[in-house]
Amino acid sequence: MSQTARSARVRRQSVPPAQQISGSVVDVMRAVEAPQPVLTRQREAELTERQREILDELGRTVFVEGFVDLTMADLAARLNCSLRTLYLLAGSRNELVVLVIDRVLRSHGRSAHNAVSAGMAALEAIRAYLHAANDAVSAVTPEFAADMAAIDEGMALNEAHSNYLIDVTRALLDLAVDRGEIDRERVDTTALARMLGGLGRDFSRPEVLGRLDHSPARSANAMVDLVLDGLRRSPS
Repeated sequence: MSQTARSARVRRQSVPPAQQISGSVVDVMRAVEAPQPVLTRQREAELTERQREILDELGRTVFVEGFVDLTMADLAARLNCSLRTLYLLAGSRNELVVLVIDRVLRSHGRSAHNAVSAGMAALEAIRAYLHAANDAVSAVTPEFAADMAAIDEGMALNEAHSNYLIDVTRALLDLAVDRGEIDRERVDTTALARMLGGLGRDFSRPEVLGRLDHSPARSANAMVDLVLDGLRRSPS
């Protein structure tokens, strides 16, 4: 588990319930700390337009084709840039790929946050958030999934982003309990958050991708809907 995930959980448990889940669903989501970016905000701001283009293009390439069989020289040739240009961005192929994927995942995370509006019920916010997050994995190919699982840096990055997704889901489930949308006695929010928040990642594993009847996103979204519909508290 990432340090960010641990610290986020401790922070919520240490705050009185009336305070820790106050505000709108958007407020609750913003209170969960995201993992530290691979590329700092200052360094991101210092990137040239050409460097941004290279990182964007590389993101589109590795998500489809994978990267383990590609060297820095191969990447430079495909991107029509010099090796020096790539080494100014990262010191190795793996470092470069992790930097690129982190930027892509953060972009997907912003889209998932933007799918939620402040006036939503907590359960509807969970549905919108997880659907958007799961849809982001629709571009994952078996080649990319296998390559990410093959390098320590890739596994660590996936774990950090997955833990954040789970923490946001847990915070929204706690809000749903507090608002009376679901019964407290029926739900272990920690366990449920890990199950719901981990669906997209688990369905994108290389050993699972080829066995699903549908895409990882469609399969994960269907499971999210099934569980959330079952949780909804009937009017008394």
